[in-house]
Amino acid sequence: MPQATSNLAKPTILVVEDEAPLLTLLRYNLEKQGFRVEEAADGQEALLRVAESRPDLILLDWMLPALSGLEVCRQIRRRPATRDLPIIMVTARTEDQDAVRALDTGADDYIAKPFAMEALLARIRALLRRSGAVPVKGRLVWQDLVMDQDAHRVTRDGRALHLGPTEYRLLEFFLQNPGRVFSREQLLDAVWGRDIHVEPRTVDVHIRRLRKAVNGDGEPDIIRTVRSAGYALDVEQ
Repeated sequence: MPQATSNLAKPTILVVEDEAPLLTLLRYNLEKQGFRVEEAADGQEALLRVAESRPDLILLDWMLPALSGLEVCRQIRRRPATRDLPIIMVTARTEDQDAVRALDTGADDYIAKPFAMEALLARIRALLRRSGAVPVKGRLVWQDLVMDQDAHRVTRDGRALHLGPTEYRLLEFFLQNPGRVFSREQLLDAVWGRDIHVEPRTVDVHIRRLRKAVNGDGEPDIIRTVRSAGYALDVEQ
């Protein structure tokens, strides 16, 4: 069975956050975007984890028990091995002087709660690119289908495909799992998210749109329907 290939290595993000629900939410969304996630619930644990295994980026809460995010940031910046480690400070503090204080302490960026997840992800990607860390995105290739995740561009046999945002995410998920059959419910969880209420039949609509965009005249249909089971990125045998 053909396998999708990718030049993507998973960057590691250390999330330092003492609010369990937010930590769970961040882990879910970061892993969904292809990151490897490490956790720390307080400042001391964060420093230990950084010393044991240097992450590619730290998402650091300001208000932590025992040792504040600001002090964690200061200590990380004092150590030669972690002086250039990308840090995004996350906090409920919204005053301009708080942002200035965080940046002056050594944080590379600052985002206030509540924040939009897409905004946070964009900042993470920008910092990783700037730091020279492993690229967040890469290329996914399956047969004659190529997805350039950096450029957000998809081609089939060299022909540019025009996909809507949902169709793009759906195809990206299929390319990461070629040959596997997924039910409508599994696709809803993976592409739309567990917290979004969408009717399962909505998947069928977007599959039709994806097929129309991906399959050109005379080309085999690469989205296989498996009766009573779901859909797969595959070709009928």
